[in-house]
Amino acid sequence: MSGSKLSNPAENNSLIDAPLGMTVHSLPAPAQVAYADARRTRRGRVFMLMVLLLCAAPVIASYFTYYVVRPAGGRNFGELIQPAVPLPAVQAAQLDGQTVPLQSLRGQWLLVTVAGGGCDKVCENNLYFQRQLRETQGKEKDRIDRVWLVVDDAPVAAALQAGLQGAQVLRVDPQALSAWLKPAAGQELADHLYVVDPMGNWMMRFPAGMDVHMASKARRDLERLMRASASWDEAGR
Repeated sequence: MSGSKLSNPAENNSLIDAPLGMTVHSLPAPAQVAYADARRTRRGRVFMLMVLLLCAAPVIASYFTYYVVRPAGGRNFGELIQPAVPLPAVQAAQLDGQTVPLQSLRGQWLLVTVAGGGCDKVCENNLYFQRQLRETQGKEKDRIDRVWLVVDDAPVAAALQAGLQGAQVLRVDPQALSAWLKPAAGQELADHLYVVDPMGNWMMRFPAGMDVHMASKARRDLERLMRASASWDEAGR
């Protein structure tokens, strides 16, 4: 064929006599395989731990700021609960009888009051300051929910309904509740306002007998909490 020349293997003894070249690779020992797998597993675990720490860093930093560094304003007015106590896995009931998990409250800061459905003067006072404390947070108020935990079957008075607009009102078994929230020594559970963080941890208790002067101090505590958690908490569940 013009312009090309095909070689004949028979004319090239080197192609016939040369042995085929093959490279044989030795298989790794089982111990080497196990060691390599163990290293990969350790690297994977370290990587996952670093990711978890990175995600948790803002929460840890905000709590460190509040509990340890303490932003300007001095000592907190409310009593810090250490360690914080998580929401129990119990059922609650709305006023219409529909059951909901108490843990469904997670995702927002909560201002919690406790009382029977009859709502005496202490209860009315706490509901009033609960509402006022939320409103005084301005644009941050949407990060806070008002919660009234009713510990009996007594009906809620119609006169209270207007003030409860926007609040969560749930009936809860008092024994289940007493395993989560605790009053100060010498006080009743219904005497306090309680603060719960968005992860469902009860972390602060305001003193009993809330009045205007005390409410101004409680407001500053809430402001510090809102500032300290601003980097990781957003309004809405």
